[in-house]
Amino acid sequence: MLDRIRIVLIGTSHPGNIGGAARAMHNMGLSDLALVAPRCTAVTADSVSRASGADHLVNGATVMETLDQAVADCTLVVGASARSRTLPWPMITPRDLGVRLPMELAGREARVALVFGREDSGLTNAELQRCHAHVHIPTNPDFSSLNLAAAVQVLAYECRLAWLDLQELPPEETHQALATHGELEHYFAHLERTLVAIGFHDPAMPRQLMARLRRFTLRARPERIELNILRGILSDTDKLTPERNSDKGQHHER
Repeated sequence: MLDRIRIVLIGTSHPGNIGGAARAMHNMGLSDLALVAPRCTAVTADSVSRASGADHLVNGATVMETLDQAVADCTLVVGASARSRTLPWPMITPRDLGVRLPMELAGREARVALVFGREDSGLTNAELQRCHAHVHIPTNPDFSSLNLAAAVQVLAYECRLAWLDLQELPPEETHQALATHGELEHYFAHLERTLVAIGFHDPAMPRQLMARLRRFTLRARPERIELNILRGILSDTDKLTPERNSDKGQHHER
């Protein structure tokens, strides 16, 4: 289970924090580290020193340009967030995350990404909307700033507890594969194109429509076969669109 949990660090500015995060991961048996657009050189003397024996994770980390690339094959993406957002998203605690992991990783193709943002500004709203849920570490409100490596340590610890609990349980029954992040992003792009084509969605006045549909869909955790059904509905809708072009044009002119 632990080998299918990926730690994703976005825009990290201090190489020592990458090393510290790698050490926290190795302490708890995690080994999959991805760096998205780091603002520093990942491997330096400081990162190796802070890794304290986990420098193989730093040296073996995958470096990618975007969050979408880093989590494309993941079936659950959880963003670490300390801020409230204008559009509420499912919020869980680290303990809630640990409780969910055995179920989330029951399928052989299931993979989980835990996403951490920049040291100075965290994750953007757009990045958080790529996540199925947000995890919040309930720190002291009078001193809530938490070092990146410490935040990774907290979540990695809950992952290990979940794995230890799983060792005592009988094998799980086979589950249908959940849709991956990449498959969901293709669906959202298709959905938006279709909604624009039928005149239901106006990109000039979005009114958070796509964000709300994204939140609804991610909360539902669709299986791959269910997402294929939805894509099929959209494809059949697309076939009808040319017959409505003239009506749509009149609709937008009003």
